Amino acid sequence: MTERHPFYQAALDMRAQLSAWRRDFHRNPELGYEENRTAGIVADHLTRLGLEVRTGVGKTGVVGLLQGTEPGPTVLLRADMDALPIPDGKTADYASIAKGKAHLCGHDGHTAMLMTAAQLLASCDAPRKGHIKFMFQPAEEGLAGAKAMIDDGVLDHPRVDAAFALHVKPTIDTGRIGVGSGTFYAAADRIRIRIIGRGGHAAAPHQTIDAIPIAAQVITALQTIASRQTDPLDSVVVTIGQIQGGDSPPTSSPRRLN
Repeated sequence: MTERHPFYQAALDMRAQLSAWRRDFHRNPELGYEENRTAGIVADHLTRLGLEVRTGVGKTGVVGLLQGTEPGPTVLLRADMDALPIPDGKTADYASIAKGKAHLCGHDGHTAMLMTAAQLLASCDAPRKGHIKFMFQPAEEGLAGAKAMIDDGVLDHPRVDAAFALHVKPTIDTGRIGVGSGTFYAAADRIRIRIIGRGGHAAAPHQTIDAIPIAAQVITALQTIASRQTDPLDSVVVTIGQIQGGDSPPTSSPRRLN
């Protein structure tokens, strides 16, 4: 039987604490640049481990530095902390208590895992060449939290030579890790399109410039970006998440079409 690394048992011993951290963060989600409670818990933990700790990096980010005993490269480990502005629909005892906010992308787990990794690595008695930075990032959900931390020098003093991160994925079996070469996760961007027509009576659509069917054609045509304008081996998704077509009220009660 292959001998297990000492970290394995140490990690097993921390499972209960990791789960408690994750459920606490899940119960108390905070949006981008509002992660003050989460950041405070992280900073207190890193301080107790004896790490050099910086707070307020990129507004609400936290950085912990574990210094080695010998010169060498600096490796950065990163996790994100922010939640989403979406209600939590679960009924578990650790469900979100913050109205309209929830950890639905796994950042609560990422934060708990990196706190655990910091404790495991800080407890290692073997000589260490180089340094390890623990980067707890705010505002990952579209608010450029990584850039804010970079602008505040997270990659400097000491200069980072390599960076590692992970993301939970519920479609992978527990106990397995998915890896890949090249670009692995995609970036997201937003588009907003305004279609201006001319109003009129629904009984005389020929006298209008009806923006509704125009919008429908635009939405359908946008799907050809992924299907006809990009390499089929590339991963591209175009999603229209919302459409608004004016504010005219219905003239009668809507009927259900079966």
